[in-house]
Amino acid sequence: MAAENKANNASNDPKKRKRCYLPHNKPVRKKGPSPIRPGVQGFFITCDGGREFQAAQEAINVIDSFFEELINGKESSSKVAVTLEKPINKKIKFTYSDSDEEENDDDDGEEDKKSTGPPVDGVNNGSSVEEISDHTDKAVQAQEVGPEDGGSKDADKEPAEVESKETEEPPEKKQCSDVKRSERGNTGDATTELSVDKLIEAELKELGDKTKRRFSKLDTGCNGVVFILMRRRDGDPSPTDIVQHIMESAATTKKHMSRFLLRVLPVEVSCYASDEEISRAIKPLVEQHFPADSETPIKFAVQYDARANSGIERMKIIDAVAKSVPNSHKVDLKNPEKTIIAQVVKTVCMISVVDKYKELAKYNLRELTS
Repeated sequence: MAAENKANNASNDPKKRKRCYLPHNKPVRKKGPSPIRPGVQGFFITCDGGREFQAAQEAINVIDSFFEELINGKESSSKVAVTLEKPINKKIKFTYSDSDEEENDDDDGEEDKKSTGPPVDGVNNGSSVEEISDHTDKAVQAQEVGPEDGGSKDADKEPAEVESKETEEPPEKKQCSDVKRSERGNTGDATTELSVDKLIEAELKELGDKTKRRFSKLDTGCNGVVFILMRRRDGDPSPTDIVQHIMESAATTKKHMSRFLLRVLPVEVSCYASDEEISRAIKPLVEQHFPADSETPIKFAVQYDARANSGIERMKIIDAVAKSVPNSHKVDLKNPEKTIIAQVVKTVCMISVVDKYKELAKYNLRELTS
């Protein structure tokens, strides 16, 4: 009886019952990143087989670091220009005394000069030549006026007033600070100033929300291939600019950047892998890199690779890409100035135009840094 009661309780408890069927009219959610799709921008990366997860994390770190370098480089140049246009007014004083005894001697020498009149040639006891000349002129004026008019009293007061004015801050600096405060107040009306805690909370929310991340991973469904999605905002550099910066720095410094990454290629346009869709999607790239009105023809080549897709003929895709370029430009497979890269993964074709493809080891990080 006890065994039967336990079996009945287990069957009645909804938490202990196993669901042996799928919910009605509800799609099953697959764990992991979303699959690659047409209409995305980002980076097409090859890596060692079986290391896709590590390569994706490493690629995001590398791309993010070089992205910040490009952004910070532009900001630093603009800050330097601003500082040059608006120099800071500062009053600098130089002291040449090494000990307290020398300072006392300098003070005694200055008092003797004030009482006697003109200074001795070739002597400068810690004060500038302009200050000495001012004191001598004032002493001469006091002697001409005489004690009856009170000139000596004024002469004694004026040097003290001059020294007190020198110690005070110049009025121009206060005016500049007031102007800056007013400017900040005007900008504060448009954008409210937030505290540090609120800014940190906003950044943490953006990092937690996957839809707001600048770089994220998409599933390609192929072994040894990773795709990093870039959500480009206004003013951000293009994927081609970022990859070009990575390859040029790797070629010059020979610094080892990654462990699993092999080839990093930008993706400017992605579409369905067909002749009509490719010729339609590549038009903005051709207008940007191969203008029809250019006087000097540009030599180009087409680099094509396909993965997990055997239904598309190689020459059809190459012909569709080559025919979209104006006839004024020429094809040169040995020494091209620009290379049009077309990568097909399943049913998605990813296209980009890069410079120095062969000179930079076909954008292979491992070869450039080895």
